[in-house]
Amino acid sequence: MRHLPLPAPTRRMLLAGGAVAAGLMMAPRIAAAQAQANLDRVNALIARMTIEEKAGQLTLQNDPFRWRPEGVNPGDTLDTNQEQTAAEIRAGRMGALFNGVGAATTRFVQEMAVRDSRLGIPLLFAADIVHGLRTTFPVPLGEAASWDLDLAERTARAAAVEGGAAGVHQTYAPMVDIGRDQRWGRVVEGAGEDVLLGNLFAAARTRGFQGDDLKAWSSLLACPKHFVAYGAAEAGLDYNSTDMSELELRSVYLPPFKAAFDAGALSTMSGFNDLNGVPTSGNKWLLTDILRGEWGFAGFVVSDYTSEEELIAHGYAADGRDAARIALMAGVDMSMKSGLYMKHIPDLVQSGDVPMARVDEAVRRVLMTKAALGLFENPYRGSDVRVERRVTGSREHLALAREAGRKSIVLLKNENGLLPLPKTGQRIALIGPFGADKVDLFGPWSIFKDARLSVSLEEGLRAAMGAGGSLTVVKGSDVEAPIAGGVETAVIAASQADVVLLAVGESQNMSAEAQSRVDIGLPEPQLALAEAVAATGKPVVVLLRHGRAVELSGAVKDAPAILATWFLGSETGNAVADVLFGDHAPTGRLPVSFPHFSGQSPFYYAHKSTGRPAASRDEGFKAQFRETANAALYPFGHGLTYAPVQYSPVRLSAPAMGWNGELTATVTLTNRGAREASEVVQLYIRDRAASITQPIRLLKGYRRVTVPAGGSVEVSLPLRFADLLFLGPDLEPTVEPGQFDVWLAPNAQAGEPARFSLTR
Repeated sequence: MRHLPLPAPTRRMLLAGGAVAAGLMMAPRIAAAQAQANLDRVNALIARMTIEEKAGQLTLQNDPFRWRPEGVNPGDTLDTNQEQTAAEIRAGRMGALFNGVGAATTRFVQEMAVRDSRLGIPLLFAADIVHGLRTTFPVPLGEAASWDLDLAERTARAAAVEGGAAGVHQTYAPMVDIGRDQRWGRVVEGAGEDVLLGNLFAAARTRGFQGDDLKAWSSLLACPKHFVAYGAAEAGLDYNSTDMSELELRSVYLPPFKAAFDAGALSTMSGFNDLNGVPTSGNKWLLTDILRGEWGFAGFVVSDYTSEEELIAHGYAADGRDAARIALMAGVDMSMKSGLYMKHIPDLVQSGDVPMARVDEAVRRVLMTKAALGLFENPYRGSDVRVERRVTGSREHLALAREAGRKSIVLLKNENGLLPLPKTGQRIALIGPFGADKVDLFGPWSIFKDARLSVSLEEGLRAAMGAGGSLTVVKGSDVEAPIAGGVETAVIAASQADVVLLAVGESQNMSAEAQSRVDIGLPEPQLALAEAVAATGKPVVVLLRHGRAVELSGAVKDAPAILATWFLGSETGNAVADVLFGDHAPTGRLPVSFPHFSGQSPFYYAHKSTGRPAASRDEGFKAQFRETANAALYPFGHGLTYAPVQYSPVRLSAPAMGWNGELTATVTLTNRGAREASEVVQLYIRDRAASITQPIRLLKGYRRVTVPAGGSVEVSLPLRFADLLFLGPDLEPTVEPGQFDVWLAPNAQAGEPARFSLTR
């Protein structure tokens, strides 16, 4: 099949992560005069620095001063670790601290660097503010279920306000790894399995964290992670090796990073994994050739927690000195936690194993970023306790957390219109380990949460039901262990109720870093509880708590109504009550596919056809499992509302698209229900024949519309020439004349396509 040349702008758009990159908002750029002034200042500092001071600027350690709410203040007695860290700061051998927060101690710590060190270079304070500081928002995967970019930007902005007021300058977020294997625990931190959705959320969260002015106290420097392909670890095993073609890397795993950088991110974090035999924290091709050479990234690269030291365990470096050399020469500018740069850079330079120019380059990147953040002019930003008290856990942030929570909930199933429930007039039994829980509702990476702000399911339901409601709460079992007499008590409560709310799922420790699972089903004690409760014959509404797509089985799978509620954060109970009782209809859509069985993993909608696709379960010698079709139980994009919406066949504005042209796809939505419905119309395409095999469907756009009760709306989405591009055999963007399928559908497994031709 012959490749046809593309116009240069189109080629750049694909390298930026697809046609979508053309619409990404660029972060405000530093004025040229200010950038030159920053460069002059930085170069003057570098000229005065000793090699130890340079190594210090490239060294990042835990913050021992601000890990407690009260912090450390002048006159306090320092412990041994604090004394040692203070000495390093004053000697100019420390450039940054991480995972300490609190305005009260910020000035005290920063003064060690600004007033007591020889050159007065301010410290950079960083923290893992992934989905909120004190106010906790839904985990990123849950929030991605909102398909709402404005919401993601606003929650990141609120997190930045609270983090900035607590003396933080940089957050180690967003995580932009594509997650297609639900066994991997860190799926919870990203935006799911799709490249387009990943691109869009990466950019939105970057804009939210950084705001309009990097120098503002409320701005957090974004740090997209983990560069790169960490989400494709073999067998979904955290920290494991990744092996893939460059075509797959550039088509799927690199684009969300580019989207974040195009949105203004000035830092990134290297991954733990090795890629095709080379650890990413020692991979010059990734960190220098692509990141710097191809993309022109101007910020700095920080290693993940000791990831450069782990080059030794990978078998890629002989010892700590060798690991420091490899990582630095590959493009890792800042060393997190290991201390290898401080320990070995002076000798590496003296011996000639690392050129001074490379050290200066890394220092320049770090100092230029500090200058962009305004730290030289205002090193004490975030040290005002009054501002911290005013913005932390504010009514506005809690209201946003509640909004984000309810918009993240996905209605997976609702047989016979069981939901929404009335608030009064029936007896409700809330059964399961998460009914009264106020610990696991936050989700992983909520290390700075304010537990006092948590609203449990029980509290949210009681508040919504008021004095006239009837709610019985029984735990029934722990998350992973039975409770003596728990099932029996739960059965009694269910028997006396009119409807059962079954609050089951994962704990926050089950869906997190280092929490890979061979079985993504619910723990056996909870399944046993579900079976016993279902045997009472009472209608059951499952309230899933989870950080990944899970395998549903038995009574949980068969329940007439199922809500995917993820880890929703501070306002969990209120958000769930809003949807459960119908004050707000469910609007979420899945960002990951729920497989029928764990053994289908990795499973994602945008897979290839293979040469033997299975049209039905009756066919033999086809690409399918013995036990199930090669399909999802609940596919990517799936989500119900409280009104049934029907889709008409897709209509195209023309039977063919000309070269560099576009066409419009249109569908009519009809609401047969008595409530208005919020519907997410999803545009998918398939290239029927190409020089590189293409996915069976690929999301290219979506639009949320409101369909009035008993009414219809016509929805049109554009399909542009740039949406048809793919990377060809030479890894260059291309497109070829031929036939394409196009769907406007409610999920990645629904609908019938229309077909058009691309002509030259």
